[in-house]
Amino acid sequence: MIDFEQHPVVQQTGMMIKQMAENLMRPVSHEMDEQEHAEPAQYVTFMWEVMKSQMGSGAVTQFTGGGRKKEKDDPNAPKTPGFGNVLGAVSIEMMSWGDAGIYLTTPVAGLGGAAVSAAGTPEQKERFLKRFSEGEPKWGAMAITEPSCGSDSAAITTTAHLDGDEWVINGHKIFVTAGKRAVVDSKGFVVVWATVDKKAGRAGIKSFVVEAGTPGMTMLALEKKHGIRASDTAQLVFENCRVPRNNLLGSEEVDLNKGFKGVMATFDATRPAVAASAIGIGRAALEFIEEEFEKRGIKPRYGTSPAKLTVRERDLMEMEANLKAAWLLTLRAAWMSDNKKHNNLEASICKAKAGLAVTQITQKAVELMGPLGYSRELLLEKWMRDAKINDIFEGTQQINMLIIARRILGYTREQLK
Repeated sequence: MIDFEQHPVVQQTGMMIKQMAENLMRPVSHEMDEQEHAEPAQYVTFMWEVMKSQMGSGAVTQFTGGGRKKEKDDPNAPKTPGFGNVLGAVSIEMMSWGDAGIYLTTPVAGLGGAAVSAAGTPEQKERFLKRFSEGEPKWGAMAITEPSCGSDSAAITTTAHLDGDEWVINGHKIFVTAGKRAVVDSKGFVVVWATVDKKAGRAGIKSFVVEAGTPGMTMLALEKKHGIRASDTAQLVFENCRVPRNNLLGSEEVDLNKGFKGVMATFDATRPAVAASAIGIGRAALEFIEEEFEKRGIKPRYGTSPAKLTVRERDLMEMEANLKAAWLLTLRAAWMSDNKKHNNLEASICKAKAGLAVTQITQKAVELMGPLGYSRELLLEKWMRDAKINDIFEGTQQINMLIIARRILGYTREQLK
């Protein structure tokens, strides 16, 4: 049974990250928002040292997929459940509480690392992730979306064909989070989704690791965004880009019965991470509103009949309830992953709930503060802009609701579109 009592390590880590967020993220939040794509150098330097020290704990893959290690001095000790994903959720929440855009500049393997962890072989994990404990700051990225392909990842047109011992990739990818930092600013990598057999449809989609500096991979442009402006979001072009045969994650076999479950498994880890980030933004907005209202003598009277509450009290209680529900769903999905339980449904549920809840919470927070909430004097309007992306990337609200419906009702993709 899931236990909501957090491990002492998780509690302590959350407190330390919140202190870091107060000192390194909040003070430059406005500045980084105004100077889109600028690097928060002090934060990156600090976090790179932290990430290197955490190599192997799961933090290196954007705080996902980790867990407690078996004690080296007692190889016969019984295995105990890990808490790497729960730790990751708490860490991401606190960093996003500080600033969601700056959090996305953290030098880690990121979404690309999550893909390697989910679908890669032990040799691939060692080869591609070990670099995140050495040298200068590095980033990883994942390239899925295309100009003509968004939510329906099965419609990918980027191709990869085998030529001897190399895969040749051709295509155009957009909205690649950390794309510039991964392939231009560091010796990182990007995981590219491409089809090896168009006739096979979804079953022909595979993921490939393309390392920084690989000929044929070019950054075309950086996107200008509504929110999370500190995060670089790039367009990448692949023209006869050749990668080693063993850079394909998972099996080369095109299995029509399995579809592309291997590459999609990445989302089981990354969707709870996105939900945690959303919750961090929502918590920042809610805490600010509660503090401001308390200064004015407005504090929810819990246990009072709803008919006797003011509109503001009901608004605050609803915001609190939505945030708590989203957080508990996120912890559940992370806990299941730590305990090796299939969490495809739960990952989509927490992502859908968090994206919707935090969009509503931040909009209500701006509304409750009136004109001041809409001004750039406060961070509220920024939090509202930052929140919306969590309802879009890693599967839009609509896509996740479809996944949830299919899993609960037992329908296939063809039966419920």
